[in-house]
Amino acid sequence: MRTLHIGATGMLAQQLMVETTANNIANVNTNGFKKSRAVFQDLFYQNFREVGTLSSERGTIVPVGVQVGLGVKTSGVYRIHATGSMTATDNPLDLGVNGRGFFRVGLPDGQTAYTRSGTLQLSGEGELVTVDGYRVLPGISVPSNATQITVNQNGQVQVSLDGQIEPQVVGQLQLSLFVNEGGLEARGDNLFLETPASGQSITGNPGDDGFGTLLQGFLESSNVEAVEEITTMISAQRAYEMNSKVIETADQMAATVSNVR
Repeated sequence: MRTLHIGATGMLAQQLMVETTANNIANVNTNGFKKSRAVFQDLFYQNFREVGTLSSERGTIVPVGVQVGLGVKTSGVYRIHATGSMTATDNPLDLGVNGRGFFRVGLPDGQTAYTRSGTLQLSGEGELVTVDGYRVLPGISVPSNATQITVNQNGQVQVSLDGQIEPQVVGQLQLSLFVNEGGLEARGDNLFLETPASGQSITGNPGDDGFGTLLQGFLESSNVEAVEEITTMISAQRAYEMNSKVIETADQMAATVSNVR
């Protein structure tokens, strides 16, 4: 009975929808997090009467045909890269990206990762690093006698030093863009990796044409809307229940056939 299989594919699809939504809700307070959505497609069809075939020797054509669908499948889980709201932290090493662009991060294995999380720190050597200690590229070092760090909206990093009136420029932060941001591979730890689907990174300074600007003392919040996610989860739950009802009905029909005497 095809109905059992069709109902099972529907339950698996809605289970994935709930899992995706649950991950969004779990990261509602994760800085720079981008919510995801599951996308589905119908499975192939069985043709019992091909549409458009001849129905008589006089050339009449079957106008509709008989096709039976076999359920649903997951075609992808895409990420929505809309900018989240900015939250003030008053921490000079917190940087929010207002617009498009990712910070470049050097991983220990030599790869370059990308992140929207601007929660930066200083290493023991005075380098700008992520909370996991990964270098923020292209690499910026802050002198140990710096009394104040200033990052302008164009990514220029300046420090004030003891005994000097004019601030000193110590580096320039850069951002990277991708033609298809949805093609980035999520690595965890708020990091993404470049893939053939994302295209090669385009690097530039904040404020350049197409690039966002930086806000010092701010962090980008998750773009997850809690009410929207709860609504989506309820909808998926109801669809899951309906598919389970389909399986229950198919089982009752099969039992009826088995009991025929």
